[in-house]
Amino acid sequence: MTAPQPVSPPGPVSPAGGLAGAPAGTRAGFGHLLLSEWTKIRSVRSTVWALILFVVITIGFTVLVTALITANWDKGRGGGGGREAHVAIIADPAGFLMGAGVGLGQLTICVLGALLITTEYSTGVIRASLLAVPRRTPMLAAKAIVFAALILVLAEIVCFSSFFAGSAILHSRVAVSLSDPGVARAVFGTGLYLTVLGLLALAVGALIRHTAGAISTIIGVVLVLPILSGLLPGSWGAHINAYLPQQAGSLISHAHQQAGDLLSPWQGFGVLCIWTALLLAAGIYLLKRRDA
Repeated sequence: MTAPQPVSPPGPVSPAGGLAGAPAGTRAGFGHLLLSEWTKIRSVRSTVWALILFVVITIGFTVLVTALITANWDKGRGGGGGREAHVAIIADPAGFLMGAGVGLGQLTICVLGALLITTEYSTGVIRASLLAVPRRTPMLAAKAIVFAALILVLAEIVCFSSFFAGSAILHSRVAVSLSDPGVARAVFGTGLYLTVLGLLALAVGALIRHTAGAISTIIGVVLVLPILSGLLPGSWGAHINAYLPQQAGSLISHAHQQAGDLLSPWQGFGVLCIWTALLLAAGIYLLKRRDA
């Protein structure tokens, strides 16, 4: 009789549950991890819809808000809030254009970042992923890298599209160009801000592991905490507000440092990166310590 042939170790699991693209019987490298995470991200409907909403909301609201303000520009010259808004726009038109649509569009990035990891826990896919990749740090690192690359490319396209569309509408009142001091950095920096904010949401999802809780937390950080901290009295309240992730990170979208800003645009972006790095490190630590 012919001697039984040795059975090869099982190959990587399907894209829905782990690695894809690695031949059976071989040890998957980091490249296969990246390919697996890319397959998982692009094959989920929530990713497609969230990115579509991000594009439509960001560019759409930029155009809508800019058109409304431009159309009613003369009505706001009398004083009050309208005049103050005009002064702010004239002082930093790029900051206005980057904030008009990004303020809402960033929420879709936050939701997507949280969903990216929490859905794996809710569906049980995380167990298959960790079975294929027992070392948990590379798995989360690959997920973060793929997600960051996807958001960075799309966010830069959306930010520059929003700027060109908004500046064309605003041109009759305030002229702004990429060649103006600080404008190109503000537009490009807004894409960087959205990318790191998405990673912050991913870190929150890795910490909480529950979809509703993670989404509620990251939206609270972006929308609620700045409002609450703004109510704190004294200079210490202003410092707390200035060093919050969203408040600090969004400074990169301003062409110039404003009079009341405690941080410069790049310093604020650095604060956001530190927050994100700390939460990602905490997420990796708990991923190693807790059961899937």
